[in-house]
Amino acid sequence: METVELKVEMVGLHEKRLRKCLSKLKGIEKVEVDANSQKVVVTGYAHRNKVLKAIRRGGLKADFWSAHNELLNAYTVATASYGSFRFNNFNFF
Repeated sequence: METVELKVEMVGLHEKRLRKCLSKLKGIEKVEVDANSQKVVVTGYAHRNKVLKAIRRGGLKADFWSAHNELLNAYTVATASYGSFRFNNFNFF
């Protein structure tokens, strides 16, 4: 059994389209979707290139998950929490 981790651009209702694309492949046992980090984990007996090709054929932007994606995800989480501490210069007058 093989586990494939993918970075898929998730906007709106793309999770339903993603699951529909993957349901057509034989050998897939489980699909886990994390919309916040745009990460999809597919477990089963399908080859990783076929999984990627099926998602792209469905019209979604996808690529294999890498350590670089982990760093970008950590940066966006840190930036989002930092954004609440921004000061408006006009409040000081």
